[in-house]
Amino acid sequence: MKTRRHFLAGLGSAAAATWTQSLRAAPDPKKDTVIGHGDFRYKVVKDWVAPGQGRHHPILNCHEMVQVKDGRLFMIGDHWDNQMLVFQPDGTIVESWGSVWPGGHGLTLAEENGEEFLLVTDSGLWKSGGGGYRQTGRVTKTDLAGREIFSISHPMSAGAYEPEMVFNPTETAVAPNGDIYVVDGYGSQFVLRYDARGKFLQRFGGKDGVPVEQRLNNAHGIAIDTRAGDPTVLVTSRADNCFRRFSLDGKYLETIPVPGAMVCRPVIAGMELYAGVCWSKTPEINKMPQNPSGFTVVLGADNRVVSAPGGTAPVYEDGKLQPLQQAERVFDHGHDVCVLENGDLIVCQWNAFQTYPIKLEKV
Repeated sequence: MKTRRHFLAGLGSAAAATWTQSLRAAPDPKKDTVIGHGDFRYKVVKDWVAPGQGRHHPILNCHEMVQVKDGRLFMIGDHWDNQMLVFQPDGTIVESWGSVWPGGHGLTLAEENGEEFLLVTDSGLWKSGGGGYRQTGRVTKTDLAGREIFSISHPMSAGAYEPEMVFNPTETAVAPNGDIYVVDGYGSQFVLRYDARGKFLQRFGGKDGVPVEQRLNNAHGIAIDTRAGDPTVLVTSRADNCFRRFSLDGKYLETIPVPGAMVCRPVIAGMELYAGVCWSKTPEINKMPQNPSGFTVVLGADNRVVSAPGGTAPVYEDGKLQPLQQAERVFDHGHDVCVLENGDLIVCQWNAFQTYPIKLEKV
């Protein structure tokens, strides 16, 4: 895994100094900065989390966030002592806990008989000091206090993987009947389906041995989409700049392209689909693998991009979306979008200089 330190070393001292200076000199958007397009425009609030809270609640990366019924916002990260942070809607951190998910990455909210639960995905990729490490990931179901109910471990234990197949899951989704879908986005690129109690049911997807238009290439996120009535499974194929749609039993249905956008997990709210974009897939960005990048995207009910806050305006030519890219320096590697009831967004960021999420107030 390349780090910013390795990248700078490769540039040479003069180029590295110029690049680092450009990052520090990048303008910090003022409170009245407005980004987005059409009906989905937002005022940027970079100080949603008031300065000073990091003293008691330090973070490394902000990965994913969900909001529970009482309004609290739970966010998973990968700090060694504070993997779960709990916020009030005004950005106040009320508590932080968790040291058993060093690769804390995915967070999904589930409900059973009126009670809320969390599905925490530890990818198995984590950092300690200046080093990066890989181990087997797992998915843990907890209550809102963090008490473990059960865990899903390596699929080999259920006969779904061969011993040499790595398992580094990135996200989960829960179907209306309680089935749990796990995407192995940093591992073997499959979708694994379990029942509500964690019993293995099925494996589908994958990268190799399937038609290229159906493959999962960095299956980073997953969601259950009920906007059209019958539920389907949306899976991110991040390196292919798209989402793939499957039936609940794993049959491929369609691809939703988002060219230029390395999209993270799909988030369904109302009739829209939201996603954080970690990178713009352009030649300029590809030359600088750790260059701050990213934005967010909003897709309408017809799955056309209607807004790209922080990115270029969506343009369709002959029915095809033209490649998007970062247009304004607002986000550093957008990783997730939490949609609040009033339409505001909270955007979590990865590799963003240990900064807290940014709030976007809808205008």
